[in-house]
Amino acid sequence: MQTVTPEWLQSIESLKSVPLLQLQWWIDNSRHYELGEGEFLIKSGEPLTGTHVIISGRIKIFLPQNKGIRNIRFIEAKEITGYLPFSRGTSFAVDGEVVEAAQVMTYPVEKIKDVIDHYFELTQALVHIMTSRVRDFTAMQQQNEKMMALGKLSAGLAHELNNPASAIVRGSASLLRHLKLVPDTFKKVISIKMSDEQVDKVNNKMFTVLARKDKPTLTLMKRTELEDELAECLLGHSVDNSQETAENLIEFGFTCNDVNEIATSVPPEYLSPVLNWINNNLVTEKMVNDIQEASQRIEKLVSAVKNFTHMDRGSDKEYIDIHSGIANTLSMLAHKIKKGNVKVEEDYDTSLPPVKAFVGELNQVWTNLIDNALDAMEVNNKGRLKIKTKQDRQFVEVSIIDDGPGVPDEIKSRIFDPFFTTKEIGKGTGLGLDVVSRIVQQHGGTIKVNSVPGSTEFLVCFPIDG
Repeated sequence: MQTVTPEWLQSIESLKSVPLLQLQWWIDNSRHYELGEGEFLIKSGEPLTGTHVIISGRIKIFLPQNKGIRNIRFIEAKEITGYLPFSRGTSFAVDGEVVEAAQVMTYPVEKIKDVIDHYFELTQALVHIMTSRVRDFTAMQQQNEKMMALGKLSAGLAHELNNPASAIVRGSASLLRHLKLVPDTFKKVISIKMSDEQVDKVNNKMFTVLARKDKPTLTLMKRTELEDELAECLLGHSVDNSQETAENLIEFGFTCNDVNEIATSVPPEYLSPVLNWINNNLVTEKMVNDIQEASQRIEKLVSAVKNFTHMDRGSDKEYIDIHSGIANTLSMLAHKIKKGNVKVEEDYDTSLPPVKAFVGELNQVWTNLIDNALDAMEVNNKGRLKIKTKQDRQFVEVSIIDDGPGVPDEIKSRIFDPFFTTKEIGKGTGLGLDVVSRIVQQHGGTIKVNSVPGSTEFLVCFPIDG
């Protein structure tokens, strides 16, 4: 085994200012040993035994997860791990397996009071290691959670954006083909001779039909039946392209009665070009409307992403409408909601005043809670998600309720622990609810879970002027 000296310990950056006498005392009161490849320095669930200084070797830190493991990091020579002064931890949450034969120096946890009472510089250095570890761990949690959230949201967004984008491509191509046919119709229309009164009657009839608001939603069978009736009616008036024209006119609520009424105002020889002219205009309008709706859908999604990430604002708290953040989150997760056959019920207290909060962080809370609820309901292949807001004195309460199988009693106390997850590998990090808990605490609030089979409620409460 390598001989450990105070000078060697001082070569560790975090111990460089600790007096040699204190380091010698630490060496003399520690246990020195070796671990072979495959042995464990730490085991999940076991009590913290002491402060470990890795003299040489390499140790893999990982988290058991269902039937597999998730690697977290490697501990190398000159790193310090395990129990540190003033730490509130009592047991390990992860496993540490030796992957390269290691030499370890362990200062026992039962003697930690001696360090605190008599060796200020050594205590100060170890506490600094602990605060750095907490900071690094928190940063890693946030980064991992953001990457997981980004992966989920990007998949849903890709699907949501693909539909309207494809609709625009199809619609613009169809519109271009349709416009190429217009000159032929124009030749026939330009030769029509009708009085102003007749033209006004046709115009008024067309816009009356378009203004109808009680157009029924048709089944495929009923639609086919009405198209055949209208096509037969048009054919009876010697209208060209009667079948195709009927299919388009049905879309706008035209009936045989409407055609007969127009026929009373148009000379028989001009009825076919007039109806085909009306049809062409309606088709053009429908194509433009379809393209406009698809474009607006893309604009809405981009706006939701912008507001969700809060990328055009500062990092300070500001007064915001929490319902807007929840709405943006639902837009981001729309694909998953539809895929899971989930019905969303929104019960909002619209009298709620603006809430002072970090907008981006608060959106992360809604994303994690709603996403977890959707995952929970997957087993039923359908579900009901209820989101409720209300004011309780100077606080706002947000409830997110799902009708999934519920959280088992034996794990309720652990669901907010870092790295704890019941999801399969690759689906959950175990960081979501821990991140949620920390963000809610950052806002001076609380989060509680009430769960029975068929109803799980996460209740978030935080001050309005936090």
